[in-house]
Order: sequence, then C-alpha cells, then structure tokens
Amino acid sequence: MVDIDGINCGGAVMMPRPPIENLLSEGWDALPFEPFREGIEICTLVEGEPSVAVLRYEPGARVPRHRHTGLETILVLAGMQSDEAGNYAAGTFVANPVGSEHSVWSEGGCVVLIQWEKPVEFILESEGREKG
Repeated sequence: MVDIDGINCGGAVMMPRPPIENLLSEGWDALPFEPFREGIEICTLVEGEPSVAVLRYEPGARVPRHRHTGLETILVLAGMQSDEAGNYAAGTFVANPVGSEHSVWSEGGCVVLIQWEKPVEFILESEGREKG
C-alpha cells in the first residue's frame, strides 16, 4: 500500500486527511496510482459508499457498458472522456443518474475525478449481467 500525505491507494483511507492541493492544475500527477482496469489507473481518495477517486486513462482505454446503481459524478481534469452521449473536455462536469447505462472511453487519454454512490453493474451482452 502506498501512503502519501494520508491518501492511501489499495487500502483503507485514514481520516482525517489533508486537502489535495492543485487538483485542477495537474496536482493529480503526484498521487499514487495503481492498476484498475486495462489502460486505466486509480487513486482512491475515499472508500465506501460513496467512493471518490481519480482515474487516469491511457489513450484508447475503455470501460465496458455498465449500469449505474447510484449517482455517478465526474469532473474531467485533463484530456477528453467520451461516452455514447458525447465528448467531455477538461473542465466538464457529468452526472450519470441511477439506472443510466453507458460505456466510457478516451481516445487521447484523460484524467477524471469520479464519485460513485454505489458500485456499477457491468453488462455482458452475450452472457447476461455481471456486478462490478
């Protein structure tokens, strides 16, 4: 487990923790990331329900189609994230309500601040559904 200034990736977050400075001006680059999905790294800032994390997408990385079981909010910090509804450049705020479905990708790579109220359900079109 990596611990930088009270922010833990891969384990429980100790409270209280100091604020994260300069998040909008690439302060996220100093955070301790770990593998999350193929081509995507994560630094978990708050674990539980809700969870808050910073995700870093490599160019071409994608998240398969999934359904939201709770509200998901995203702030694009750098690059561009896309889904079936559009392309979201740095500075864009996206809210995905309960029951919404989409897949996500980033052609050129991006970094997002994300909050999930509850885990998502991944949808496997050929095999039914899988929770994740």
